[in-house]
Amino acid sequence: MEAAQVPPQRVEQLLDAAVRYAEERLWDVCPGTWLEPADGTERCSCGEIRCAAPGAHPTRTDWANLATGSGAAARRMWSQQPRSAILLPTGRGFDAIDVPESAGFLALARMERLSLPLGPVTRTPDRRMQFFVLPGAAAKAEGLVRRLGWSAAAIGLRGRGEGHYVTAPPTRVGGSGTVQWVRRPTTANRWLPGVEELISPLAYACGREAADARTRLS
Repeated sequence: MEAAQVPPQRVEQLLDAAVRYAEERLWDVCPGTWLEPADGTERCSCGEIRCAAPGAHPTRTDWANLATGSGAAARRMWSQQPRSAILLPTGRGFDAIDVPESAGFLALARMERLSLPLGPVTRTPDRRMQFFVLPGAAAKAEGLVRRLGWSAAAIGLRGRGEGHYVTAPPTRVGGSGTVQWVRRPTTANRWLPGVEELISPLAYACGREAADARTRLS
């Protein structure tokens, strides 16, 4: 797909989303890589043929210094390269608990039944989900999971905090698909939950899915 053939609607969606995240949610945003035409297909602007996240990762090692919480600055950045991925640095306005997609949906159903407070939740094309929580969660997650009797690494639960990021909708990741909202940012979920409120259902769901996976392989 040639750059000139990128649907104008999609270009506008990325720019508008980046500005909205900065202005309405007060999140810092950072432009990432983008997809470029190459031999009838698309490749990441980083130039790596086997890029692990084509069109959806930082452009440089000091990427965090590029992040801005200004809507005007975000509009200027995405006007310069409208196809850039939208990266949201964690450890600032929020942290994220990253879990396998199957476990995430299982935990989400349980949280809703229990009427637990929930923040925004994303779903990525590589079948992961990120639950937005108050900053500081990443440093606590492993210890909290251990107290519940699991190893966070063994059950696929990860905390994303300072120095990390999540890829925000509507960023497209290569030919895999688009990052989506499972629970959109709204005025109702502006106040984020603490990790302590969500870790039990998340760890339980991840532990159950990991056990089921081991059973299927045995």
